[in-house]
Amino acid sequence: MRFQWNLILGLLFALIVAIFAVVNVDSVRVNYVFGNSDIPLILIILGSALLGGLIVGMFGILRQYKQQRQIKRLEKEIATLKNEKAEPFESETKTDVEKTETVESEK
Repeated sequence: MRFQWNLILGLLFALIVAIFAVVNVDSVRVNYVFGNSDIPLILIILGSALLGGLIVGMFGILRQYKQQRQIKRLEKEIATLKNEKAEPFESETKTDVEKTETVESEK
């Protein structure tokens, strides 16, 4: 359900940006450090929105990658702890069996 709301909000935001860009079609002078150029404002608005989306997407991918690594690390730790927890019971069972065998052999 959350994904659907995010999708709807994303599409709504894209629609608002597109309408805003279409309304602003005048050429503007962009001053770079190394020169000037006249570019339609619509391209600057859409390019900025696209670049912002790409940056946010990259951060999202990085965050997801880190979470996946942490999940794998924690799953390994859980498996190790389960093995450590199971080993003392196995050793206690073996010693109980050995004690029983020793007591029976002494009789």
